[in-house]
Amino acid sequence: MRFPRRQLLQILSYAFGARFILPHSELALGVQNSAQPASPTLSGKGTDKQESKGTEMEKVAGIGGLFFRAHDPKALGNWYLQHLGIALTPTGEGATVWQQEAGPTVFTPFPETTKYFGDPAKVWMVNFRVHDLDKMVVQLRTAGIEVKDPESYPGLGRFARLHDPEGNPIELWQPA
Repeated sequence: MRFPRRQLLQILSYAFGARFILPHSELALGVQNSAQPASPTLSGKGTDKQESKGTEMEKVAGIGGLFFRAHDPKALGNWYLQHLGIALTPTGEGATVWQQEAGPTVFTPFPETTKYFGDPAKVWMVNFRVHDLDKMVVQLRTAGIEVKDPESYPGLGRFARLHDPEGNPIELWQPA
């Protein structure tokens, strides 16, 4: 389980800069010298402008939604609302859509053979940022939801794992 977290650390360091992940003292030790850049743009070899046309590349502004299949969409949606506070897509006038707080979002394809998500039949995992992981874990366990004990990763934060009623993996993250 440590190897995938190390990959996550490398990806976060590319996305947000090494100082976001590691204290300055660890950077001096060359902790990341074995990592390869994910893309030329992130490695510093390219720029935000397309070299051939000299125009700025248009980029997405964030994730606008997460859509996935479910055996019982209504029940699963209600579970996310009841236990994690995620409002469903509004269906009536005056209803509001869930508003997430600004913060880091990691976007990472994993190898097909990864064991990081648990069940090999599950092809995605969602990671939710939380303010107080201990409070969230108690809340979920009180509701009868199995949550693995939180794990700490210096410089990155704390993580806990659970599954929704259809077995989809969920990771909770309290950033450092």
